[in-house]
Amino acid sequence: MALKIRRGDTVQVMSGKDSGKTGRVLRVDPKKNRLFVEGLNIVKRHQRPRSLKDTQRGGKVGGVIEKEGPIHVSNVMIVDPR
Repeated sequence: MALKIRRGDTVQVMSGKDSGKTGRVLRVDPKKNRLFVEGLNIVKRHQRPRSLKDTQRGGKVGGVIEKEGPIHVSNVMIVDPR
């Protein structure tokens, strides 16, 4: 079954810790029926720093990084742009 929600759509979360909040869809994973919404379902990931040379050049620095986690499609609703 194809998903009706696409990247760039505005959705509202209906259940979970971010229920009632709205955001823009960043990424869609149709095989797992999940999507990533901008600024919602924030999870913390511990990332190991890259080599010292890379961090001095402006590469990725390690530490605790916050990013969006996946939300199941059944927990969101498309918001009408009008």
